[in-house]
Amino acid sequence: MTPYEPLDAFDEWGVRAFMTTRAAGTFSTASDEPAAAVLGRWDALRAHLFGDPDDGRLASTRQVHGVRVLVHEKGWRGWLRGPSADGHLAPERGTALAVSVADCVPVFVAHPSGAAALLHSGWRGTEANILAAAVRLLEERGLRAPHLRVVMGAAICGTCYEVSPDVYARLTGRQVDEPTPVDLRAIIADQARALGVRDVRPDAPCTRCDNERFFSHRAGDAGRQLGVLYASPSG
Repeated sequence: MTPYEPLDAFDEWGVRAFMTTRAAGTFSTASDEPAAAVLGRWDALRAHLFGDPDDGRLASTRQVHGVRVLVHEKGWRGWLRGPSADGHLAPERGTALAVSVADCVPVFVAHPSGAAALLHSGWRGTEANILAAAVRLLEERGLRAPHLRVVMGAAICGTCYEVSPDVYARLTGRQVDEPTPVDLRAIIADQARALGVRDVRPDAPCTRCDNERFFSHRAGDAGRQLGVLYASPSG
């Protein structure tokens, strides 16, 4: 099992996207593991991205199931632990973005120029349409929705993800009387198309079905994997 599983959806634009797997270990800073072990994984990730773990820019944050998207400009170097948010946007190449997930959907957004956004979208973020917040920020910079590509990474599938009747109604607008499965990736894909995105790719492994490869909260795992998106300066 590889520690970093690539998504090749953006290769033609010189944008790397990948998921970490169980082989890489958990990246949760709330882990019971020794801090040195967890921080060592973040250093290994930076070495994987940049060659030298002290080189490059990597942005992460504590996620809170909201719709805040942090915008990262140039002018710094290292590993940034930003304020609480659930998304990152890099308008220019050269900043790697990371979100931690264990069933929630990592949503990768990129433009041929190398502008990129990475989102953590659980049911609350999906209900609030965090994708719309990211697309709006990109469009404010002249990067129109029809030119974007939206790709989803490993997350719990619509068969495995059962929610309460209240949550189901909030996500779908339909009433049910008992806990019912819901497909977050399908909802996010519909949101993307409604925003004008033409290239939407929701298919990805299920964290619970493929629990040997990925951590799953619904399967009882405390670990967290990362979704990572990086448009290198050289393209």
